[in-house]
Amino acid sequence: MDKEIPKSEQRREALIGIAKVAIPAAIICGGVLWFLLAAGSRSIDADRLRYSQAETGDIDATVSASGRIVPAFEEVINSPISSRIVEVCRRAGDVVEAGTPLLVLDLHAARVATEKQADQLRMKRLELKQQIANDNTALSSLEMQIKVGDMKVHRLEAELRNERYLDSIGSGTTDKVRECEFALQSARLEQEQLRQQLSNEREVRTAATDVKRLEIEIMAKEADLAGRTLDQAEIRAPRRATVTSISDKIGAQVSQGQELAVIADLGHYKILAEAADSYGKRIAIGNRATVRIGSESYDGTVSGVTPTAANGLVAFTVTLDNDSATNLRPGLRPDVYVSQGVKKDVLRIANGPYYNRPGSYRLYVRSADGKSLEAREVRLGVANMDYVEIESGLNPGETVVINDMSDYSNNNTINLKQK
Repeated sequence: MDKEIPKSEQRREALIGIAKVAIPAAIICGGVLWFLLAAGSRSIDADRLRYSQAETGDIDATVSASGRIVPAFEEVINSPISSRIVEVCRRAGDVVEAGTPLLVLDLHAARVATEKQADQLRMKRLELKQQIANDNTALSSLEMQIKVGDMKVHRLEAELRNERYLDSIGSGTTDKVRECEFALQSARLEQEQLRQQLSNEREVRTAATDVKRLEIEIMAKEADLAGRTLDQAEIRAPRRATVTSISDKIGAQVSQGQELAVIADLGHYKILAEAADSYGKRIAIGNRATVRIGSESYDGTVSGVTPTAANGLVAFTVTLDNDSATNLRPGLRPDVYVSQGVKKDVLRIANGPYYNRPGSYRLYVRSADGKSLEAREVRLGVANMDYVEIESGLNPGETVVINDMSDYSNNNTINLKQK
């Protein structure tokens, strides 16, 4: 028989069951509420921030790019032959004049090869003279045979006339006339054959002579190239410049085409720049550009643009108006701004680290009482070194933070702590 459970015990067990469900639920709700409050609002010292007020003005729109300063002139000197280094005449950092020796290579084998080509060329020219002399002898012999044959034909023509005359007066015979006619025809055919032979011989020997002359021209070009290569093997500075690098291991073997030295004009510079390929159609030769190095700015002109993009970037070259400024140094990476023209009376704010390119941004706008910041979606347009165009999301007179606020991207509201 079952025993009835007291009502007090039943109530106690019911309360325990409710507590097992309610307490965890309260903890979870509290955590969610704390997270939402924390995400929605944080605090920051007002003095740490930089502000800009939205105002109406003009913007000289620019395309921003990253640049690298390089010498305006730089030349790589390669070895024209396979050889070895015998002597190092200059070191990296030396300023050299045009024609100054930089390296001495072992040129013995190259000189022997060049002299051999010159000897072969002389031999070919002598062979051509010999062939022309032989051709003249053979052709003269044929011409002489033709002259002799012509005399024979004239003699046979006279004999035929005489026999015909004798036959007409009854002193000759018809057979004798036919014999003379046959002899004359044979002589004429022989002459025709000799003349055709002479014509053929002239064509053949002229063609052979032309082939020989062509061979000589080819060999002459090869010999000239070998001579110039030998001259270039004397590694000299082609112009006044500074040696930036040089192979300085005496006895080292070098192959044809191997880099031996690099010289550069370190008194004049240019900028190699890269911008996002989305700007490719907006960068053209002749665009004005501004190069900023620290607090200094230098004006220049886009002088070259690569026709294709690589790795999402389009490369271009900027020639500076003052390419010999003292602050210019090889390897420095300045910011480059390519002018796109002036936009009049646009809403603008100061440029800062928050801006990369036109598009939508999450910016923080200061409240009217100056006690908090409110996150807002703002669409930005073109920019230059100083200002960014506001396309939508801000009104004139509103104040926006221009610091990088990526650490607060999850906060809709930020309280400002005043000191």
